[in-house]
Amino acid sequence: MSRSIAGLSGTRNGVSHFAMRPNTKCVLGKDKMNEKSLFAWSGGKDSAMSLYELQKDNDREISALLTTVTQGYDRISMHGVRRVLLEQQARSIGLKLEKIYITKNASNDEYETKMAERLSHYKAQGVSSVVFGDIFLEDLRRYREENLSKIGMRGIFPLWKRDTTELSRTFIDLGFKAVVTCVDSNILDKGFVGRFYDEQFLSDIPPNVDPCGENGEFHTFVYDGPIFQKNIAFTVGDVVLRDKRFYFCDLVPIVPVL
Repeated sequence: MSRSIAGLSGTRNGVSHFAMRPNTKCVLGKDKMNEKSLFAWSGGKDSAMSLYELQKDNDREISALLTTVTQGYDRISMHGVRRVLLEQQARSIGLKLEKIYITKNASNDEYETKMAERLSHYKAQGVSSVVFGDIFLEDLRRYREENLSKIGMRGIFPLWKRDTTELSRTFIDLGFKAVVTCVDSNILDKGFVGRFYDEQFLSDIPPNVDPCGENGEFHTFVYDGPIFQKNIAFTVGDVVLRDKRFYFCDLVPIVPVL
């Protein structure tokens, strides 16, 4: 049975959770001297925290959110979130969304070729860097930087080496709200997928699981917080097992995108 975030989140300070809040639209990039960057956007909490950190300085122009979408599934790669919810996120943030479509079970060559083509397009428009939400995986950062250097771009990592326990608490304390959309069944059981990323979730995960899921233990979708003009409404739907390992929870939009 599906669950609506309306029934689970209720109100905050007597105000409906679905009410439009004052304009918090991203205002990065008003100064023409600011460095132009793309933002590698997964839709999850680490992306949201990275964008929040950039907004505090307001010294970088974000040309677009860049997201990989898997064809056939029409969902964010790895996270399994429907494209329409991704598009609602981008509109609420107030930034352009650039989608890169890859096939199911895409090879690294396919991914790297399509990514390089799109990045080269933006580099020709003066974009010099890409922002990532990575926290401590050295090999992943090295992989990103090596590929970016091939086309003369560099990586920006706002959360690099932050303590993940502190970071997870800060995310919640700032008013961000997220739901767990995918878990690795080799590490977490099915009961963790579809749960909200909150203090109770952090308390319940085993001690060997990183609280930010940095090792791929779980992935999230952020539906509310200080970077959004309004929250993203959905119901929590069915759970499926993919590749005999990963549990994915379907998030169903409440209001269809016109």
